[in-house]
Amino acid sequence: MAKRGDRSKRLKTRDPVAEQPPWEQPRMRFDPLRAVSEDELEAIHLASLEVLSTTGIDFLDDTARTQLAQAGATVVGDRVKFDPALIETLLATVPPQFTLHGREPHRDLTFGGDHIIYTSVASPPFVTGLGRGRRDGNRVDYCNLIKMGQVLNAVHTVAGYPVEPMDLHPSVRHLEATHDMLTLSDKVPFVYSLGRQRNRDVLEMVRIARGVDDATFELEPCLYSVINASTPLRYDAPMLHGIQEMSSRNQLIIITPFTLAGAMAPVTVAGALVLQNAEALAGIAYTQVVRPGAPVAYGGFTSNVDMRSGSPAFGTPEYWKACLVGGQLARRYEVPYRSSNVNASNSVDAQSAYESMIAIWGAVMGGANLLLHGTGWLEGGLLTSYEKFVIDADILNMVTEMLRPIAVDDATLAVEAIAEVGPAGHFFGSTHTQERYATEHFQPMVSRWSNFESWDESGRLEAHQRAEQLANDVLAAHVDPPMAAERRAELDEFVERRVAEGGVATDY
Repeated sequence: MAKRGDRSKRLKTRDPVAEQPPWEQPRMRFDPLRAVSEDELEAIHLASLEVLSTTGIDFLDDTARTQLAQAGATVVGDRVKFDPALIETLLATVPPQFTLHGREPHRDLTFGGDHIIYTSVASPPFVTGLGRGRRDGNRVDYCNLIKMGQVLNAVHTVAGYPVEPMDLHPSVRHLEATHDMLTLSDKVPFVYSLGRQRNRDVLEMVRIARGVDDATFELEPCLYSVINASTPLRYDAPMLHGIQEMSSRNQLIIITPFTLAGAMAPVTVAGALVLQNAEALAGIAYTQVVRPGAPVAYGGFTSNVDMRSGSPAFGTPEYWKACLVGGQLARRYEVPYRSSNVNASNSVDAQSAYESMIAIWGAVMGGANLLLHGTGWLEGGLLTSYEKFVIDADILNMVTEMLRPIAVDDATLAVEAIAEVGPAGHFFGSTHTQERYATEHFQPMVSRWSNFESWDESGRLEAHQRAEQLANDVLAAHVDPPMAAERRAELDEFVERRVAEGGVATDY
C-alpha cells in the first residue's frame, strides 16, 4: 500500500485492488440495538398472529393453497389463514445459520449468526455517472457495474441486476444477464423470481458454472432470490412460483414485504411493522411447507411516504426505527435478517450520504445479516450511480473497520512508546508508529486527508468527482475470474440453446 504522504499523487494513477481492504466478511461485535421493549415486541408479534388468523392473507396460486391446506392452514378461495401454532411449528425448521456457496469456494459466505453480507444495488431502471447523465439501463452499464462489484472487496455478492439491461429483450434477458453475471464475477449470484422457467434456467446455469451435480447443488445453497409480498396481504403467482422452484431445491429465499407507512401500510410505525411481520411470517412459513429446512431470511423494508406527495421516503428516522425492530423480530424467531442501504436523493450529494448512513447504521445496529443495495442506490431505487457505488464501498469499509475488535495488549497499549516520546514530543517518527502506520488505521479510497495548502489540482475536486475517477480505475482493474474451460463451454452452449428456443414467453 502506498504511504500516506503519496496520497495526492495516487489520484491520477490509482490501484484500487491494492488500496482497498482485503476481502473479508464483517461480524457484528456489539449487542444489536433495541427500539422497543420485550413487552412491546411481543405485542407486535401477537398482533401479527391475529392478522394471520383472523384476516388472513391471499395466496394467488392453486399449488400454494393446496400445499398450505395440507399443512393445516385454513383456505377459503384465495384467502389463507394461519393458526398461531402452525406458524410456530413451521418456523421451527428454519436454519438460523448456513453457508451460502460462491461460484468458487473462496467466495463462500456465512449467512446468519453475527455475520454480515454486503451486496451491490439491484434493479434500478436508470443509471448515471462516468461523465454522462441519467440514462436508460443497458447491457454495457450493467456489465460495468458487475465488474465494479467484482473488483470491490466491500461487495460480497451480486444482489440482482445493478441496473436493468433494458436493451435485452425480456424473453432472454435472464439468460444473457445471468451469463454476464456468472462470467464477469465469481461472487454469489442472484435470480429474479419472475416466472418458473426463468428460475429453472438460472438454477441450471448456476449449477453448470459451479461444476457440481444436482445432488451437490441441492446440498449447498448457492443462489438467492428476493420474494416481495404484494402489500397489503397478498402473495402473487410469480413470487410463489419462485418460492416453489427455489425452496424445493434448497436455495435461499429472502422474504421481504415492501411496507410503506401511510400508503400500503398503516401510517404508524407500529402498525406498519405488524403488517410487515404478518406478511413475512406467512412467506417464511410457506418456504418450510415447500421444503422443511430450506434456507430463508426475514426481510425488513418498512419505510414511510412523503404524505404531501405520496412519494416513498428512505433513510428517514421512521426507516431507522423499523430497521431496528425488524432485527428484534428476526432474532425472536431465530431467522437471519435482511435490511438495506437506501436514500431518496436524486444525486450524489450530502442528502444521499446522510440518508444512506442512517439506513446502514439502522441495518447494522439492528443486527442485519444481509445488507441489500449496499453500493450505488439513488433516487429511491430508480437510479444507479457509479460514483455512489464507490462512495458506498468506502462507507461499508469504514463500517467493517468500526466492527473490528480493538486490540488491547502490551504492544498496543504503547506504554514504552509514550515513554520514548515523553512530554511535548510527537509520535510521527516513533518506532511504534513507523511499524504500524500503514496497516493500523483505515485509509479511505475516495476521501483525501490533506490540508488545503497542500492540495494540488486533483485534491480540489469534489467528492463525486474523485469518485468518478476512482470508478474508472476500478473498471480498469477488472479481470474476468477464471472458470474451467469445460464449465464455460457448457454454460455458453446452454445459453445459446435457450436463446435460440426463444427463452420465455412474453406479451411484448
